[in-house]
Order: sequence, then C-alpha cells, then structure tokens
Amino acid sequence: MKKHFKIIFLGTPEFAVPTLEALHRSHHELLMVITRPDRPKGRGRHSVAPPVKIAAQDMGCRIWQPDSVKSEDFFEHIADLQFDFFVIVAFGQIIADRVLEIPRRASVNVHASLLPKYRGPAPIQWAIINREQQTGVTTMFMDAGMDTGDILLQAREPIRPDDTSAVLHARLADLGARTLLKTLEGFAAGTLDQVKQDDNLASYAPMLKKNDGHIKWNRSSQDIEAFIRGMNPWPGAFAYFGGRRLKVFKAAALPGQCNVPPGTAARGFSHELRVATKDGFLLLLDVQAASCKRLPIDQFLRGCQIPVGTIFS
Repeated sequence: MKKHFKIIFLGTPEFAVPTLEALHRSHHELLMVITRPDRPKGRGRHSVAPPVKIAAQDMGCRIWQPDSVKSEDFFEHIADLQFDFFVIVAFGQIIADRVLEIPRRASVNVHASLLPKYRGPAPIQWAIINREQQTGVTTMFMDAGMDTGDILLQAREPIRPDDTSAVLHARLADLGARTLLKTLEGFAAGTLDQVKQDDNLASYAPMLKKNDGHIKWNRSSQDIEAFIRGMNPWPGAFAYFGGRRLKVFKAAALPGQCNVPPGTAARGFSHELRVATKDGFLLLLDVQAASCKRLPIDQFLRGCQIPVGTIFS
C-alpha cells in the first residue's frame, strides 16, 4: 500500500494548476487549497478569481482565500490542523518561517528554473530572453528567502528555438506537476538527498513591468528575436514609429552587413519589413499597431506603408 500524505496546497496563477490537478488525482489527501483573493481586473474592474480557485472549485476542494498569510488568525488556524506538507507553487506572498514550520514533514516549493539560476518571479521569461539552451523545474524546501531553500529534485527541459514564454510555461507547468509527485514519492521512500544551493552561482529573474517590453534596437538581431519571444504574451515587445506604438509578436533574425543606424527600416521585398539592428536586421513577422488587429506583416503593410528610412525607437 502506497504511503499517502495530508497536503495543503498554496498557489495562485495558471502555472500552479497542473500541480494542483496532479495532487487531486493522486492517492494523497488534499485537505485544503489556499489561494489569493479575487482581484478587480479590466476596464470594468470586475472581480476575477485566480486560476487556482477556478480549478479547485471544479474539483470540489475546500478553498480559503485569506487577505494575508502573515496574520495571527491565519497562523492560528493553520497551526491547529494536522497535515504533512505544504505544497507551494507560485503563491505570490512571502510566507513566514513559523508558518513554513507547521507541517509535520516539510514545506515544498515548485519553481520554474534550475536553481540557483533564475531565482525570482519571472524565470521562464528571462531564460528565453537570455537565450538559454535549457531550463527546467526545481522542487525545494521552502524557506523565507527568495527561492533559496535546499534542492530536492530537478528536471531539465530544452528551450526550443521557437519557444515563447507562453509555450514554455505550459511545458514547465506540466513538468513541475510530475516532479512534485516524484518528490513526494521520494519522501515516502526516504530516498531524497537535499542539496544546498550555491549562492555564488545564483542569478535573479525580476518581475517584468509593462514598459520592460520596449525593444532596444542597438542589440544583436538574435538577442532581440529572443527578447520578443520571452516577452510574449506579457508584457509584450513593442517599438514606436511616427508616434505610433507597434507590438511585435514574432520576428526572425537576419545577421549580416548593415550600413544604416539600428532602428532604421531598411530596403527589402515589398511584403516584408526589415529593421536594422546592431549586427544586421530583424524581420518583423507578426505585429499589431495601436487600435488595430494583430496581423501577419504582409497584411499589415497593405494598410500601413512604412517607407525605407522610417525610424523605430
């Protein structure tokens, strides 16, 4: 008979949902799902439930949405429960040491990088932006630091040449779910070896803000192409021309000789748009101008001519 654990799950965004679903399907006992409160979104500021809440409702799980996990009420309520693990996946709040110490066995976190690389809230995007060849997921003992706990298991995943952060996000979310279940199996069998992180090898993946998607044309073509993929779907890569904002969803790097300044629209075929970079050109493939639909570049250029020499900033 498989050893089963009593688990309280903490998570909020879409990345956490596959792990929640895997726990729900497993032989372990999911006592409660803790997630962030509903938040107003959009122009109408309508209240929207986080993805984990929606998934937990569909499963019939017990749900709690505390305003803060730092309150005395939260601590006292959780401290009265008898359970083995916190499983924490992108919860979105710092959890105090005294709360992390409540479970009988451990507080385990699933993080979307090969720690100690890319600690922080945006590891998937930065791995693509920095043109890494591979990334992965890590399960670790949760502590009060920023993704600094001892490593339990890691699983690697190649970054494909056409990966956007959305596509890679989906693969890593599924990989994280499988790795978490293997971690629990390791606890049950007593076969896990925790490994202390080497802080000298650590890097940080800071939160992305809306304006971080602004394209810098004085970088290499390959760097900009990777930047666009890493920023897709959010916050989205963009540039300005003639006072208009242009979102860029897909592009291709064209290294080669370039005799015009970076950011300059260069001569090419009539159905394409080439913009000069540090070491060649970037071929824009999929774009959206303000108040317009997202279009392939050939369709976009039928309605918006961009003369050679136009400056993108």
